[in-house]
Amino acid sequence: MRLFSFPNPVNELAARTVAGVVLVISIATLVLSVTAGDAWLWVTAALAYGFVARVLTGPTLSPLGTLAMKVAPRLGAARPVPGPPKRFAQGIGAVVTVTAVVLLAVGRPGGTQLLLGAMIVAAGLESIAGYCVGCKIFALLMRIGWIPQETCEACNNIGARLEERSRVAA
Repeated sequence: MRLFSFPNPVNELAARTVAGVVLVISIATLVLSVTAGDAWLWVTAALAYGFVARVLTGPTLSPLGTLAMKVAPRLGAARPVPGPPKRFAQGIGAVVTVTAVVLLAVGRPGGTQLLLGAMIVAAGLESIAGYCVGCKIFALLMRIGWIPQETCEACNNIGARLEERSRVAA
């Protein structure tokens, strides 16, 4: 495996595990920033590192990604989903959290808190309900032609996805 690669397919259970930990860290950071002071918002830098690491290398350089890869098999049978939409979603998380850190660095902690709120919503939907906001945006961008169809052949071929799921389940 190359260093700068992203898994395809991705185990949905691993992705949801990552989202669950991001959810908990985001909630804790936001609550601590409100109750104990803005210094807690610097935890957002660790979230930003994780998103950037996962976009660039998948779980390879992400401690959270590596942990999720070890935990996911204990949660049940692998549920493969296409990798490109998950990478896109990680990219959105990277943009949001890096922006949150920049806002904090320039003295705008309220903006950081607002972006942490957005992370809580997105990570909560992914981890609890299995609804990936970034994946839905990716699909929309494919439909309107902003992302080429060949970027994710599996995204276009529902039959192949269903066949893969049934093969893995067997």
